[in-house]
Amino acid sequence: MTRFKPLTENDMTDAQRKAAQELASGPRGRMNPSGPNALLLRSPDLMSCTQKVGEYLRYNSSLPLRLNEFAILVTARHWNAQVEWIAHHPLALKAGLDPAVAEDLKQGKHPAGMEDDEAAIYQFCRELHETKGVSDAAFKAVADKFGERGVIDLLGLTGYYTMLAMVLNVGQQPLPGGVAPPLPVLK
Repeated sequence: MTRFKPLTENDMTDAQRKAAQELASGPRGRMNPSGPNALLLRSPDLMSCTQKVGEYLRYNSSLPLRLNEFAILVTARHWNAQVEWIAHHPLALKAGLDPAVAEDLKQGKHPAGMEDDEAAIYQFCRELHETKGVSDAAFKAVADKFGERGVIDLLGLTGYYTMLAMVLNVGQQPLPGGVAPPLPVLK
């Protein structure tokens, strides 16, 4: 059960309506009622600012789409962010991520069979989530493949999706369509 009552257009303030319309006029095309922006709309200025960051990270990041989506899945798995996994798992597969890699990640395993670029992204993200920093080797692996811009885009992506996971988890946002949680609880 969500902690936030869903907002209808009639419930929204002018600032919330403006922020929702701005989001819908971009590449997302609509406000997803089960997504994090529907919760962030309680603070329309914050939602407006962060959704622009999200728009850049999803649609204009310097990282290849397959790796962008993979990093989102690593973050979703770390935070047990069911809604984010549901939204981004099909996008990752469509972008070329091997389903077996995604399945290992979903089960909390170190994915077998990763491409070299995937392994670099995975190691960087896991270290960042677990130690709040990265080793020189993890930094170098991403920087050598994607440059300094790629490192910063990966940091931004991981930070942004961490924030969304926290919003969704704290808001106890229900899963869309009543689907079962795809991510098993890890011990």
